[in-house]
Amino acid sequence: MTFHIFFDNLVLQVVDTGILYMTKVRAHIIIGGAVQGVFFRAHTREIALNHSVHGWVQNRMDGAVEAVFEGDETAVKKVIDWCRHGPPAARVHDVIVNYLNYTGEFNGFIIKM
Repeated sequence: MTFHIFFDNLVLQVVDTGILYMTKVRAHIIIGGAVQGVFFRAHTREIALNHSVHGWVQNRMDGAVEAVFEGDETAVKKVIDWCRHGPPAARVHDVIVNYLNYTGEFNGFIIKM
């Protein structure tokens, strides 16, 4: 038997073997470098969905890629780590990460145009 107890940004998952603590986080990131025209957004969406991370990703007018990720802290950090190198054709120079209050507003992951 498994059930979840929610407290703001902390989720307690109670299973037969005990309690697992999962902190929910929201991260706003900006990825700079040669990151447009290399399928960065499509790959980001795929990686995020593979980790059950919700949110969005979009190209910026300044040539950077911007994203918001929400989900389990460990999963969000894995997606951010992937963004530090991106898909094979990308050349990431910097990643700026700002953690914000988790809102739970997203249901899935979209590519903004």
